[in-house]
Amino acid sequence: MKKLIVLALCAALQAATATAQDGEAKVPFNGVITDAANLAVRKAHVYTTDPGKYAVSDKKGRFGLTNVRPDDTLHVVVKKKTYVIPVDGRKSALIILTDKGEYTAQENKEIADMGYGFVKRREILNATSNITGEELVKTGKTNLMEALQGKVAGLYIGTPDQTGESSHVSIRGLSSNNPQPPLYIIDGTIVDTLSGIDLHSIDYVEVLKDSNMYGSRGGSGAIVVHTKK
Repeated sequence: MKKLIVLALCAALQAATATAQDGEAKVPFNGVITDAANLAVRKAHVYTTDPGKYAVSDKKGRFGLTNVRPDDTLHVVVKKKTYVIPVDGRKSALIILTDKGEYTAQENKEIADMGYGFVKRREILNATSNITGEELVKTGKTNLMEALQGKVAGLYIGTPDQTGESSHVSIRGLSSNNPQPPLYIIDGTIVDTLSGIDLHSIDYVEVLKDSNMYGSRGGSGAIVVHTKK
């Protein structure tokens, strides 16, 4: 009987630990990368353990991850040079890269308070399709949704109405049984529509087939627009 009680307690402790760890994994870790002149470092790859699962810093040097633990190590890859930066319990990081290949990193509460504002899904190669603004302009279309048509596997856009809006948009194909449309996001802000955007102002568009970092609202994926401004 005592052995059974001990085993039950151990199992409960393991389950509680796993639950706590899962909860930690959902907490966003936000960062900003600049150089010594305080200029944003763009397109840096940031990962913790798997180089194939990474975030990419945007035009403002911002990046976000969702599973960084207090004892993890950040690997920041810039032009084939890797900076190894211990997390040391931080919940965010303002990283400054020096000309001598060194760095400074400190926690920044303002960055941490942005929540999921910086977070981009890490499985870049498998879960995301990126389309540049130049590719969209070359389609000859003026409507963003029409320009995206045929650019992403599984992206279905129904016939637009007189306002240019489509009655049905699905990232997982026409047969998807999820009635909810994907999220529309412009420069980190969730919007109701993507109509009226000048294609020439777009830097690139991400089509996320799984965007759970946005909670239940992202269950149908997301179309994320990054502008040049």
